[in-house]
Amino acid sequence: MQLEIRPDPAEVARARRWARARLAVSAVAADESLSETLVLLVSELVTNAVVHTGRPAVLRLSLPGSAADEAVVRLEVADASARAPVPRCAGDEATGGRGLALVDGLADRWGWSTEGGGKSIWCELDRCASKPPSAATPAACGGHAPAGDGTPCGAGREGAAHAGPAYDGLAYEAV
Repeated sequence: MQLEIRPDPAEVARARRWARARLAVSAVAADESLSETLVLLVSELVTNAVVHTGRPAVLRLSLPGSAADEAVVRLEVADASARAPVPRCAGDEATGGRGLALVDGLADRWGWSTEGGGKSIWCELDRCASKPPSAATPAACGGHAPAGDGTPCGAGREGAAHAGPAYDGLAYEAV
């Protein structure tokens, strides 16, 4: 599924509504926490594309087709800017600059790659709907607990994948 995004900040709200509508009829619908996390991630990645590129983007959402025990939910935002995500230090009083740090903390994995003349930033959430609580750990099954070890994540490298926060106070923004 995909949604074309215009370079207009109002598109962020439309992208959230679109994602919620898709989630409501999916196997993910029963997992309210996962759904809300996914909508927040949509908001962050679409905001980055709209605000930092000023160009159209495409939001893609891949949802599991059934209520499988384990499934991966994937979100991608592709834009026409070839500029890689770059680190930004967000001070305590800053009102922005934490978008990709939030993605890093909430998603089980994320990264980026070139796509045509632009790039695609993606993230994945693991879903473990029917496992008993004792077998389901937060880091592996939608709780999205931090899995990083504090080492640099390499967000400036194409195709870098990340698991858990590894920013040492830096925020990363897609530009």
